[in-house]
Amino acid sequence: MTNLAVKQSAVVTKPKPADRSRKINPLNGVAHVSLFLWALATAGPLIWVVLASFKNNTEIFLGKPFALPESFSFKTYADAWSEAHIGQYFLNSVFVVAVSTAGTMLLGSMAAYVLARYKFPGNRAIYYLFVSGLAFPTFMALAPLFGIVQSLGLLNTFTGLILVYIAYSLSFTVFFLVAFFKTLPHEIDEAALVDGAGHLRRFFQIMMPMAKSGLISITIFNIVGQWNQYLLPVVIMQGAGADSKWVLTQGIANISTSAGYHAEWSTLFAALTLSILPMIVVYAIFQRQIQAGLTAGAVK
Repeated sequence: MTNLAVKQSAVVTKPKPADRSRKINPLNGVAHVSLFLWALATAGPLIWVVLASFKNNTEIFLGKPFALPESFSFKTYADAWSEAHIGQYFLNSVFVVAVSTAGTMLLGSMAAYVLARYKFPGNRAIYYLFVSGLAFPTFMALAPLFGIVQSLGLLNTFTGLILVYIAYSLSFTVFFLVAFFKTLPHEIDEAALVDGAGHLRRFFQIMMPMAKSGLISITIFNIVGQWNQYLLPVVIMQGAGADSKWVLTQGIANISTSAGYHAEWSTLFAALTLSILPMIVVYAIFQRQIQAGLTAGAVK
């Protein structure tokens, strides 16, 4: 009996193989179908605009609108760039957005750094003042904004438009970067202070490199928002000779309104494609930095 008990206790029970079959969750299928439909609804119109830019009016309206064009000719793009002056408007937009984004990021990051890392009377009041700008509709400020810019003598100037863009973008920039700067460790900042680094040196040489992903994310958001802005340029860029200073959105709107029913729609779609492509390229290049910045700013 003793030997039998020992032999039985020595027998090792082999574990049953794990069931490798995965349980099918119907919610995953619904999520995948929903994402596919969302991607189709987003990318479909963009693809149609690109294809329509190679067609003439007959192909777009009387032919098969969703079929491939009979020939891929870039004549419509050349006409949009030169005859419709889209090239000039494109360069105007690049200049205005580049300068205004640089000014927004410089002023916004400095204000956010101070509000996030320094404690002083009125800190929260200033922060909430910036945040309140997010809830203020733009169209409600058009009349006083026009009066202020006109009184400063900056109406129908790139300087006036750039300053308005900076003021328009500061609220979201400060709101986003304050939360991001709060997540950065204080030890490195304190070590630099012990080593004798001043405020500017600590900001530009220590905090800015550490906040690189967040700065890139908000920069892309500002570029896209200012690039697609239409209401503010219409209010600011008016008067004698204003058409030579129009930005891209104004030039595209002018193509469809000036010709009326005789508009060359392929030229309009070519102009739309030229305005869309830069933003797609920018997002494709900095996609990882945008996702990293959003993740880092959301998790403390």
